[in-house]
Amino acid sequence: MKILQCSSLNKTYASGESTVHALRSITVGFEQGEICAVKGPSGSGKSTLLHILGGLEYPTSGDVLYQSKNLFAYNDNQLSILRRRRFGFVFQAYNLVQELTAYENILLPVLLDKKKPEEKYISMLVELLGIQDRLHHLPGALSGGQQQRIAIARALANKPAILFADEPTGNLDGKTGKEVLSLLKYVGKEMGVTLILVTHDLNIAEQAERIITLEDGSIAQDSSRQEV
Repeated sequence: MKILQCSSLNKTYASGESTVHALRSITVGFEQGEICAVKGPSGSGKSTLLHILGGLEYPTSGDVLYQSKNLFAYNDNQLSILRRRRFGFVFQAYNLVQELTAYENILLPVLLDKKKPEEKYISMLVELLGIQDRLHHLPGALSGGQQQRIAIARALANKPAILFADEPTGNLDGKTGKEVLSLLKYVGKEMGVTLILVTHDLNIAEQAERIITLEDGSIAQDSSRQEV
């Protein structure tokens, strides 16, 4: 069974007197533990699709099912709890709280959920991501690659089933971007997390097991559907 799937997903925006079709009748599913890249040119609907799949944005029509339950049947509070506990998010801009140390940023989703941090698990994450010597630094004292590693640790702190990454290497140089992506893939495999990654970079996309290509809000190609 697919851990996450959407059917007939549409998203339209009003732009002046015209209507922008960001997504057009998208139906797609994702397996537990798979690593999937969603690529396409700017304006193709990549980030919109990711945000709707992650429950950050509502579709105009269509359904998103997580473990066979419709995300948008939940009320706002229930959906917020589901996102915090079962989904992790990594963005291009890192979105770290500048006044908190790296370690405090990592623990934030756990503390917001009023849970006691699992020190052994957090230590494993920190070690996997190679950030042991940066935990007491504020974000402003960290490089872009280090900040993104902290953001990944934070996204994984609550043991999510799915990790959504929106252009996570976009602010990084090529070498650091590849390192961060390798870490995302490695941690995902180690923990059995489904990774859905949005990128416009073909070199990044090609490191995924599966590539979905969007064009003008529609799926133009899905490597898992190719005829053998």
